Amino acid sequence: MGKYVLKRLLHGLVSIILVVFIVMVLVYGLMNRDLVFAKDGNFGKQTNNNKRTYMLQQWELFGYLDYVPYADYMLMLRQNGEIDEETRAEAVKLGRAEDGSNDSELSAQYIKQFTDYYESKGYTVERLGAVVSRKKVAAGGQPALFAYKDNSLLERLWKYFTGLIDVDNIHTVPEYNDIGKRGLTFTLYDPLYGGEKFSPAIIGNGTKHKYLLYFDSHFPYIHQNLATINLGVSFSVSRGVDVFTTMTQSQGSWVQSVITYPIGLTELSADDLHTATYIEGSRDTSEMLQARFADDYTNILTVRGSYSRLGYSFVIGIIASIVTYILGLPLGVLMARFKEGILDKAGTVYIMFISAVPSLAYIFLFRGIGSAMGMPTMFDMDNVTKAMYILPIVSLALPSVASMMKWMRRYMIDQMNSDYVKFARSGGMSETEIFFKHVMKVAAIPIIQGIPGTILFAMTGALITERVYLVPGAGGLLIDAINQYDNSVIVGVTLFYAVLSVLSLILGDVLMAMVDPRISFTEKAR
Repeated sequence: MGKYVLKRLLHGLVSIILVVFIVMVLVYGLMNRDLVFAKDGNFGKQTNNNKRTYMLQQWELFGYLDYVPYADYMLMLRQNGEIDEETRAEAVKLGRAEDGSNDSELSAQYIKQFTDYYESKGYTVERLGAVVSRKKVAAGGQPALFAYKDNSLLERLWKYFTGLIDVDNIHTVPEYNDIGKRGLTFTLYDPLYGGEKFSPAIIGNGTKHKYLLYFDSHFPYIHQNLATINLGVSFSVSRGVDVFTTMTQSQGSWVQSVITYPIGLTELSADDLHTATYIEGSRDTSEMLQARFADDYTNILTVRGSYSRLGYSFVIGIIASIVTYILGLPLGVLMARFKEGILDKAGTVYIMFISAVPSLAYIFLFRGIGSAMGMPTMFDMDNVTKAMYILPIVSLALPSVASMMKWMRRYMIDQMNSDYVKFARSGGMSETEIFFKHVMKVAAIPIIQGIPGTILFAMTGALITERVYLVPGAGGLLIDAINQYDNSVIVGVTLFYAVLSVLSLILGDVLMAMVDPRISFTEKAR
């Protein structure tokens, strides 16, 4: 079995890469890149040269190209120790003329160096002269110099997968930052709990995250920041936030508690100090941060009281799946056992009704019935009650129950006509014994194969159901990304779905082999 699973994993990995590549071809190669500005409110505010540089900046963020402003190049030289700060500050100044005729001698020297360097790498170097109005530089008309080069699809694919998992280390913070001694500290008593509560933690200095491993009272109780998944940064759906974080970050109102900051200040706050990340020079810009933090690990998330997008979708999806198996399997078995009986006919009518009526129609039907009964029909993250889950779960479960009934009935009737059933009858076994000891066991095998997929895909949510009941889940994430041309989210969610598909197929095969002795993954000698 081990060889089979490894082979399927390798095939699955290739399939995932191909799926992501195809999606990248669609969104980056065939879609007009200007569409990314369709719902960008900041784009219309840009004028003159700023409009051009803003477009290039956004295209770089969306993954279309690599964009290097002249000022960034000079900063890189400064950080590498090739020039001092005085030289950088002087050389970065551009003359107003597009042809560079009024550049200083020092500026001209480094502009030529910048141009030669990036043109040799296949970049296009572009210079924009100042836009002057009444002898003054107009708004957004400052002179600009930059280089850019389109990313090929293969380069983009390579960068995406090589940057998919980010492992934090003590050299993540750039070496030119004076942060003291770099290293990791393991403690059994987390200082955020006053050093009195037994709570193991690994704390870093020079790492991006202050806490690489820690325990708290929130599920799953042990948390890590050592390895983070980067599915791609959103620029429309949740601007500036990674897709994985968008799906897994808690939602709702802040949950405040009394916390003690590293400096010793104690106050009521929703800050989650375990999420602290490094921002260079942040303490120097704020007296409030100086009063709370001892170093530049000041960027923190807040504690919120509701589930994440994945959390809401999974809770609703998994309960609906449990209801499906509890109701659908026995009803399907009874329909097959008493074929052409009243139960079978009633079940067939139900299956035909659910199959014929559009899902949106019966979801609104259930919503109307629930509203008439006084049940909540919309989610309120700030006042969540168990009753809010009932209608979404019912709307998801009832069509799934019909599908389960139909397939279980079909599998069992197919098995009842098999040769082994005829032999069992000839051997004197009763119909009830044949039905429940043999037929039902074999007929359930295809159903069992689908269990892993049912569990895993509960996390993806249900688009229509979540929209109708305003569930803040993951179901509409892909549609929102497509509508807002958020390419990173499209690719990230596609990768997430592809991984779930591969895992569900492999786990389904393994589970089926465990319950069916006729299936073996080992090759026998002929």
